[in-house]
Amino acid sequence: MAPNRADVEAVFLALSHEARRHIIVMLSHLGGELPSGYLASKFKHSWPTTTRHLKVLEDAGIVEVRREGRSAHYRLVRTKLAAVVGGWLAHLEPVGPERTWTSSGPKSTRALEARATARPKPARSAKSNRTSGAAPL
Repeated sequence: MAPNRADVEAVFLALSHEARRHIIVMLSHLGGELPSGYLASKFKHSWPTTTRHLKVLEDAGIVEVRREGRSAHYRLVRTKLAAVVGGWLAHLEPVGPERTWTSSGPKSTRALEARATARPKPARSAKSNRTSGAAPL
């Protein structure tokens, strides 16, 4: 199922900040779940700032939190991230393998190739170069 617009907007908003992208990388590469205190210790900004970043990621659905007493452990939701980003990237693909886009709209690659081969570019002759005063190539 393709992601809806609200999901796309929320995920890309979450990805728009460098600190949140760094959190995603840490969650991805350091495995499983990481406590918020550990994540906060990796930044120069305050713990509440890290908590706000984690909340944006949680609201976007790309991290989940497990609360245990006063501590919170975060993990990456790869499926949501892959579905939204992958779904958005799919919109950038041509409609079919032989489709492309030109300034006048979508065109078939075959039609463009046929037009290009039907009208070969005229070769410049040495004679026309001499008459125009240009030096031969």
